[in-house]
Order: sequence, then C-alpha cells, then structure tokens
Amino acid sequence: MSPTTPQNQDLDRRIDAILNEADRMFIATSVDGNSSGASVFFARDGNDIVFFTFHPTRKAEQIRANPRVHLVIWPKGQEGIRGLQIDGLCYKIKDEEEQSKARELVLETTTAFREMMDDEFLLKNKVVGFYRVRPTVAKYVDFLSEKKFEWREYPENQVGVFRDMALSLLRRLGLWVRAMRVPFFTATIVPVLLGGVIAYSSLSSAGAPDIWSWSTFWWVLAGALLAQAGTNMANDYFDHTTRNDEINSLFSPFNGGSRMIQAGLLSPRKVLLAALTCFGGTVAVGLKLNAAITGSPLGVGPLLWIGMVGVALGLFYTMGPVRLGYRGLGEPAIALGFGPVMVLGTHYVLTAPYLLATGNTWAWQTPLLASLPVGVLIMLVVWINQFQDIPADEAVGKNTWVVRLADSGQNLIRYERPLRYYAIFNIVSFSLILALGIIGFVKPALATPFVLISLLPAILVIYAVKWGREWISRWNQPGADRQRLPYELLKVNVSTVGIHFFTGVLLVAGYWLDTAL
Repeated sequence: MSPTTPQNQDLDRRIDAILNEADRMFIATSVDGNSSGASVFFARDGNDIVFFTFHPTRKAEQIRANPRVHLVIWPKGQEGIRGLQIDGLCYKIKDEEEQSKARELVLETTTAFREMMDDEFLLKNKVVGFYRVRPTVAKYVDFLSEKKFEWREYPENQVGVFRDMALSLLRRLGLWVRAMRVPFFTATIVPVLLGGVIAYSSLSSAGAPDIWSWSTFWWVLAGALLAQAGTNMANDYFDHTTRNDEINSLFSPFNGGSRMIQAGLLSPRKVLLAALTCFGGTVAVGLKLNAAITGSPLGVGPLLWIGMVGVALGLFYTMGPVRLGYRGLGEPAIALGFGPVMVLGTHYVLTAPYLLATGNTWAWQTPLLASLPVGVLIMLVVWINQFQDIPADEAVGKNTWVVRLADSGQNLIRYERPLRYYAIFNIVSFSLILALGIIGFVKPALATPFVLISLLPAILVIYAVKWGREWISRWNQPGADRQRLPYELLKVNVSTVGIHFFTGVLLVAGYWLDTAL
C-alpha cells in the first residue's frame, strides 16, 4: 500500500465520494492497436470495481488478451467536470464465491440484468459472467478546483515488469494459436500421418524401409500445417470482406471463423499478411522438397502439381473472384485438399527417393483409395458447422451445399435435407472403408483388411445423426427459441470432429499393423 498521508486520506475520500455517487462507467480496452469502449453499470468491492457482461463481447474478448483497461467515471450531472480516470487490470471472476459476491453487489446498483445473470442456458454455455478491475492508478479530475488533477497510485495491484512481459508474450502467442485455429490441425495431421504410414508400408514391401526419412516427414507435416493455417486465416479475412462473419450472430468455437477480426484482437491486414506468409512457407517447403526430388525447385513432377492444387484450393476457398466456398464448390475443395492432395503428396515425397533409385513408377492407387474416406469425413466437419451459419451465408450469397439443401421459406429454416445428406455422406465414408477392407483381402497391394478397425467410430455416427434429428424436432416446434437452439447442436459438431479424428487414427493404425505383423 502507498503510505497513508493526510493528502492521501483526503484524496481517498473524494475518490470514494465519486464512486459512491456514480453507477455507470466507460471502459476502454485495446489489443494490437484495435480499441474498444463500452458503458456499463458497476459496483464497488473495496478499491476494486466489479461489473457484469457477456463473454463474447468485444471488450471481454480484448480483456482476455490484454487485461489493462482504462475507466472513466463521472457522477450524474458532473459529466466532464468532476470525475475519475482509472487505469487498472481487469480479470474474469472464476471463483464461485467471488461470483456470488459480485452478483449481489451489481444487483445493488441495477437489477436490469438479473434475468440474464440467472439464465441457466447462458450460465451453462458460459456466455455471461462477472469481471473485476483492480486499479493501479486513479486520476481525480475536477475542472472547477484550483488543483484540477490529482493521482492516487495502488502499487499493491501492479504486476512486476518481467512477469508482465512473460504474460504478454503468452497472450500474444495465444492470439495466433486462435487465429490459426490450432485445435483443428487434426484435419491436417490425420492425412499426413496416413500418407506417411502407407509410404513406410510401400517401402517395407519393396524391401527398402531404410529409405524412410523422418526429416522429410517433418518437413512435409510442417508445410501441410502452414497450408491449413494459411487457409484458416485467409478464410477469416475474406469472410470479413464480405461481412459474412460480421453479421453472423450464431458463431461458436466451431463456426463463424476465429473472430479475431470481429473481436478487435488482430487487424484485418495482419490476418491477411499472416495468411500469405503461411502460404509462402508452404511454397518454400514444397520447393525445397521438389528440388531434392527433381534437382530443381520448379522441376516438373507429381509434387509440383499436387502442391499447386493444394495452395490454390486453400487460397481460393474464399478469395475473390473465385470464392469456391461461395459457389457451392467449397465442400469438394475441402474433401480434395484434406484428403487426396495431402495423402498423395505425403506418400509421393517419402517414396520418391526409392522411385528415383530404382526407376519404378509411383504406385499412387493405394494412397488415393485410403484418402477418400478421410476426405469425405473432413468435409462433413465443415458441413455440420454450416448449419449455424445458414442465416449469415444466405445474407451474403455464400451458397454452400447446406444453404442450397435447406429450405428457408416462411421464416423457418428446414434442416431435414442437410441432415439427411450428412447421414448419407457418413454412410459413403464408412462404405469406402468397408470396401478398402474387402480389397485388402482380395488384392493386398492396394489395401489391407486391418483398416476394418476404423469402422468402430460408425457407432458415434449413429448417435450424431440421432442427436441431429432430435435437435431438428425441437427446432421445428412452434415457439422454439431459435436464437439459443443452434448452440444445442454443438454436441453434433464435436461428435463430427471426433468421427473424423478417431476414424483417421484407426486407419493409420490399420496400415501400420499391416506393416508390423
């Protein structure tokens, strides 16, 4: 604490007087040069200030990335004459006892948000909550007094410079992890692993397992991950330019983009620059690998064509004037890019040294067949995520297959056909796996019976479709709350990601067992 002096005591009394008179404050937040401001009701908790808000709001998003906030508080009738300007550190209150205390304090200020504070749906989905501001400096302003500005510091709330630097770095890394949507990198890891294990199987069958290169594998994985990161951020940028993500009020961790631009966490130009940088990294890795195979970065060969197709699919998924995703070509592009392109590319790069040494031709049929179910399943991840996006997609003319199949007449979206095709494509994917297993018995050079273990996640498909139908039934009921119901579909969103991941991992295990046993 600062030493107690008559001057401090007098200033504290005047600060207390303003905080006791006022019930609203203006809170300013900023991240990466993007500022935000909002007027909110507040309550005192000693020197701290607590308030209630929605977690998805721009100010709450920015507080998580940068807890340093600036508050402006003027008593009623004294706006611009006598008030406080407070710098402080703001945190979401997580402790249940603290939450309960903050709730009671805020309710003493206003009961306007009581219903939202107690809403089970909002609480269950962590949409609302309470925040605490610990002041570091309070500036007392009184333009009618001789001494117009006075400062009160709260050193006990200051963060050490090295700890602050470390936390700032971690938050900055967290922003880019979110922007690149790293948790969804399984979409790339699965096909690269699949292409890799089939390549090792091919080399082992040819009696040349020593040609396998872990170094090359890691380069392939790095290039592929950069491609997905670039695709994700390019999608964010170009969906921002069409205002698709801006008008999407039903966004979630699975749909509506990363929200980095909308939340003011990164500027649009930085997102675009990062996307292009990632694609540049992918191209650099591809040219390096192609040079090792053909002797020249631009040497003509399968990798050059596969790489060109992959980058084009990622970049033009939402970039104009092509905008594959807006023309009903996004779903095939996703299936192709995260299926055959990645599996075939990985397989070719890892087997190319053997092919060059022996003069043999590339046996592309095996990885191609294996890639088909993976491609369909990753397409379905995007497919089910588009259910919540329909209103925004329709508004900007993003004609996805889900938009085309859904009937949006009479102010009610009918999801029956999109869900029916979701089930059909799942059946197609697992039928392909069954066919691979049968081919493995008949023609082992093309597949392996061990892939049949990857039929196990079909059980989860049954539940996902069942949950989807139950959700549609609730959606179609008269009087249904269609602003909240989309969030109840998240169980199906999560399940679809799980179906792709677990099926892919089991496919990898199946081809590995074929080599190991």
